[in-house]
Amino acid sequence: MAAAYLVPGVRVANLWSALVAALIIGLVNALIRPLILLLTLPVNILTLGLFTLVVNALMFWLASSIAKGFDVANFKAAFLGALVFWLVSWIVNGLLGTK
Repeated sequence: MAAAYLVPGVRVANLWSALVAALIIGLVNALIRPLILLLTLPVNILTLGLFTLVVNALMFWLASSIAKGFDVANFKAAFLGALVFWLVSWIVNGLLGTK
C-alpha cells in the first residue's frame, strides 16, 4: 500500500488486492528470483551488485501482471515501487527484530 501511495504508476485497488499482491511478491521472490539471480550472476558481478535492483524491479513488475487489482504502469514505477517495498520491509523487520 505504501508503494501505491508514494509511487506514481503503482495502483492497488483495495486492501485485499494489496494482500494478494504481497503474497504473490513473496512467492515470486522465493521461487523465481533466486534462479534469475543465478542466471544474471556475471552481469551482477560486473555491476557490483547493482543489477539486483533491476531484478527486483522485474520481479515486482511480474507480480503486478499476475495479481488482479495491482497494476504497475512502467519499468520506472516498478523500480521505485520495488525500492519502497524493500524500504518498508527493512523498517518492519528492524522494528520486529529477530531474536
